Amino acid sequence: MDKINPQAKKLNKKIKNNSNVVFDLLSDKGKAIFFPKKGILGQTAEAKGKKINATIGAGVDDDGLPIRLACIEKQINISPQEAFSYAPSFGVLELRQKWKEMLYEKNFSLKGKKFSLPVVTNALTHGLSLAGYMFINENDKIIIPDHFWGNYNLTFVNAYGAKLDTFPIFNKNRFNISGLEEKINSDGDKKIILLNFPNNPTGYSPTIEESKNIVSAIKKSAKKGKKIVVLCDDAYFGLVYEDGIEKESIFAHLADIHENVLSVKIDGPTKEDYVWGFRVGFITYNMKNADKDLYSALESKTTGVIRGNISNSSMLSQSLLLNAYNSENYEKEKEEKFNLLKERYDEVKEVFKDKKYEEFFSALPYNSGYFMCIKLKNKNAEDIRQKLLEKYDTGVIAMGNLLRLAFSSVAKKEIKQLFENIYNACKES
Repeated sequence: MDKINPQAKKLNKKIKNNSNVVFDLLSDKGKAIFFPKKGILGQTAEAKGKKINATIGAGVDDDGLPIRLACIEKQINISPQEAFSYAPSFGVLELRQKWKEMLYEKNFSLKGKKFSLPVVTNALTHGLSLAGYMFINENDKIIIPDHFWGNYNLTFVNAYGAKLDTFPIFNKNRFNISGLEEKINSDGDKKIILLNFPNNPTGYSPTIEESKNIVSAIKKSAKKGKKIVVLCDDAYFGLVYEDGIEKESIFAHLADIHENVLSVKIDGPTKEDYVWGFRVGFITYNMKNADKDLYSALESKTTGVIRGNISNSSMLSQSLLLNAYNSENYEKEKEEKFNLLKERYDEVKEVFKDKKYEEFFSALPYNSGYFMCIKLKNKNAEDIRQKLLEKYDTGVIAMGNLLRLAFSSVAKKEIKQLFENIYNACKES
């Protein structure tokens, strides 16, 4: 700890003054990281607004606007400053404030609760990686359901040396609360939990009752002295198609539950607002009784990782999103696209009413998101995938004995044919 930069030590002191638990949850890298307030960044900030400013590492035209190519500028319908300038490493302040405001609007259970100002990430994978940097030491275990996004292996295992400690996601077609409880209450004081709802690949979100039980299980363990950081991967937030299913983020219900639980929300517009290529996301923190100093310290440490990794996220993407969120048409247009996905989901449910498919496969529970999975009966998933490619002009994802189907990318009129193709491929194998 003696080699830690004084600026990191200052942030650590702020954290420890409010919560030793948060400090203990930080990884070694998390404890050592800081956002530099001195050096180039500090001197640049001090020179802001000066008549002659030779600190900025960007090209400025004679009119004071960013140097830019006309062939690029003519394609963009916003000001040069919004498009071509560097964004702050923390993200555009107005966008961060707007996203925080929207979190309250989309999660009514957050009313009256305080949480950090979201920090802008380069979409959700980057946000997950930032969480790994902040909280995961080599050989730390991440408690996670056994059906998970494959990229977690690269993000956490390859990059930080974590171990994925899985439990079966379902118990009699319901979320496996007892499996989660067993993992949380196992040996060791520090627990890292990763929850992804709607789940990729299954397309499952917990019922309202299951959501309450998940939160209760975590709270009980916290009361027993477990120090818990919960990573909430909310990539598909808002895409819930059935009544009785939890529509709020689990983050909203975990907020303020106990002084031993740090909740981390990793989200963004990628899927929520259908801007996959914009690469903008957010990371947000909550802990019961946390003060402004703790949140600002976590924001600064997170931004230190960003500064040392990608420097900042796209200014153009952030500006476009902020303008969209302030548009009077935003909510209406978003609802239209939600309804398009729900129609496809409903068509999957309708097609699956045909009992003939049960001869070769059955559906895992699903109710939300982009995907659903089918479990094959006495068939090799990779063999079926290959036959679908070669004979039926159809692409799916094989995962063990499962096939993951992205109904989000299939037109409603083609969904029936998708299942017919799978059925026929199975019949011929």
